[in-house]
This record gives sequence, C-alpha cells and structure tokens, in this order.
Amino acid sequence: MGLIEELDALEARAKDMIAAADDAAALEAARVALLGKKGEITQVMHMMGKVAPEERPVLGKRANELRRMAESLIEHAQGDLKRQAMQQLMATEAVDVTLPGARPTIGHAHPINQIKEEIEDVFCGIGYTVEAGPEVETSWYNFTALNAPMDHPSRSARDTFYVVDNAPGSVPHPEEHAHGESDVLLRTQTSGTQIHIMEHQKPPIYAIVPGTVYRPDTADACHLPQFNQVEGLVVDEGITFGDLKGTLDYFAKAMFGPERKTRYRPHFFPFTEPSCELDVSCHVCGGKGCSFCKHSGWIEILGCGMIDPNVLVNCGVDPERYTGFAFGIGVERVAALRYDLPDLRTLMTGDMRFLNQF
Repeated sequence: MGLIEELDALEARAKDMIAAADDAAALEAARVALLGKKGEITQVMHMMGKVAPEERPVLGKRANELRRMAESLIEHAQGDLKRQAMQQLMATEAVDVTLPGARPTIGHAHPINQIKEEIEDVFCGIGYTVEAGPEVETSWYNFTALNAPMDHPSRSARDTFYVVDNAPGSVPHPEEHAHGESDVLLRTQTSGTQIHIMEHQKPPIYAIVPGTVYRPDTADACHLPQFNQVEGLVVDEGITFGDLKGTLDYFAKAMFGPERKTRYRPHFFPFTEPSCELDVSCHVCGGKGCSFCKHSGWIEILGCGMIDPNVLVNCGVDPERYTGFAFGIGVERVAALRYDLPDLRTLMTGDMRFLNQF
C-alpha cells in the first residue's frame, strides 16, 4: 500500500473516531490520538522529511489537508456537544419565566425610629431645627451648667455611668479645666445639648435634640438602661409659660389625637423654674380611670418648665432680656402609649413577630 492510500485510510479512521465520540472526554481522547504529540496525523507530518523530494509536494499537501480536516471536525463536534449539554440542562432545569418571582422581604424603620421621626416632623412643622450633641459628656454640661448642685442624687455613681473621673494626675480638656470639672460620663439626658447650643448660638433659639441617653437602671416594664429622648429648647424675648403650654398641647394632640386632654402637674427640675410634668388623658378609658392609668385617668408623658435664669447665665445669655422653656420627651414612653405596649422591653428584643406589626 502506498503512502497516499495510507493517508486515505487514516482519513477514514479519523472521521470514524470523531463521529463515535459521544462526550467531551471521548472527543478529547480522539483529538490526542490524531493530533497529539504522538498522534497518527502528527507522526505523518514528521515523516515528510524522509519522503523522496519528488513526492514531497503531493504527500505534504495531502497530509495538511488531513490535519485541517481533523481539526475542523473536532471543532464542530465540540460545538455540538456543548449545544447538547445546554439543551439537556435547560430540559432538566427548566424555569417558567411567566411565574411570579419570590418577593424579597422589605424592611422598615424600627417603631422607636418611627416615633422619633414623627416627633421631629411635628416640631419642624412649627419652625424648630433639629440639633445633635455628644453622647459622652462632662459633668459641667450634664449637671453643673444645668443648675444641678454637687450633692444632687443624679450625680452619684449609682445613677450615672462615669467613664473617667477627676482623679489625681488626670489632665482635663482646656474647656473642662476652665469650668473646674473633668468628670467624663455617658449623658443621662439630652438636656446637656442645651448648653452647647446656647454657647454657640445667639437667641432666638427654637430647637429639638433627639438622641440616646444612658442610666444604670435595671431593665423592667417601665425602665431601660439605654433609651431615647427628644429635648426641646426655646430661648427668645418675651417667652412665657403660655408659650410652653400652647406648644406642648399642640404636640400632644398631634401625636395622640385631637380628643386627648392635657394636664400640667407641678414638679421640680434643677434647670427649670417653674417646672411641671405633662399628662395626657388615658386613651384606654377616655380619662375615666382604669388599671392602665392606675385609675387616675391620666398618663405622664414628659417633663418641662421655664429655663432657670442661672442656666441662661451659665451660657452667657442675658436673663433680663431673654426667657425660654425646655422639655424632655421619652421616645420609648411615647411609643408605648401610642401602640398600647405594657412593657418597654418588647421594643428592644428584636423579635420580628412583634416588629413586623409596625
């Protein structure tokens, strides 16, 4: 058999091998057997140097045609196998694109944040600005500048989280040194931001200060060691208790409904004089008396009062020219009253069965 006949026979075998390959592994084996380093077609190409010169052009052309034919058949076979695999995958993992998709769970604001934002909206609607203050304060801003004496019970370590005290060898901040106090603490109230605002802003001032406060209380139905307050501050010429009452009456009706009544009870706060606590009529019994309101018909929601002149003096504000009022709203307290929650701790559990209701 001549070399041309051997090439014809090799072409037939190559076609059969490639056609018989029914998967990627078999096709790769056929490629190696034909075109690999020791493949049959490769060996033929290496033999061209031993062929007689007069036969070399014809045999070389035939061998190149055979190699190109094998490469082309293998390439087409690879494409066919890929298409078959895709069709099989689509058949076994078919998806009906007309069916509705799985809707992701969309989150929403926590009820505490909802209430806080609603309080902000109420006061921004009547011209107040929203301010912020540091959560880590000094005794000057948290107590002394707010007219709290050194022996006030709230200044004890049982009622305040102290971070750094004025122990011998401590170096206070220059501003703290100017006030003679270097105690550092987690603020127990947002009222300290009043001092920051009045130190850097001249009256008229109409501002609220939402923020987190900290007290070493044991968590129970009515107390939390970390909670949120919204402090209110007004300083201007001619401000009276009537302005305070009108503002808070408007707030109570905006938050709890126009039918709710308000009551102001005398109280004591070091930084306001006169001071009082604001009650709203019980929404459960309509003010008639029930177990929820302890049969009084009223529910306390916040403390307030006219700013003590000493506080204005501590901030460099002339008390002969300016007067003002302040109030502190407990956000969790308002949320509990708004949503009829008997226990404040339910707001902090993170239980989605509870939170998804709001």
